[in-house]
Amino acid sequence: MHPLKQKILDYCLSLPFTEETFPFDTKTWAGKVHGKMFILTDITDENVFINLKCNPDRAEELRGEHDFIRPGYHMSKKHWNTVECITGEVSWGFVKELIDHSYQLVFSSLPKKIREANLK
Repeated sequence: MHPLKQKILDYCLSLPFTEETFPFDTKTWAGKVHGKMFILTDITDENVFINLKCNPDRAEELRGEHDFIRPGYHMSKKHWNTVECITGEVSWGFVKELIDHSYQLVFSSLPKKIREANLK
């Protein structure tokens, strides 16, 4: 696995209440928070592409600003982006920012009872 992809997976798993799953096959890794997906990637692909959930308005804005961000591959084009994390073109800080946005978007959509239970 590409070292950057491993770094991304490790970072995702460091986020609270995150679990790794393989919901579709043995190569498509998904990071979920309380059963809701916030990131997908093919762990067998040496290219570093990740699918991330995104606020629809922000998704359009990001696609307009960056050539390496496109509508989500095999996902809802409105709510998901595919990010090509080419070393040197995309900073680690920016990748983390996009992951955090995806995670927070999904976490904030969880029922209030679950969100509040996690604060204790």
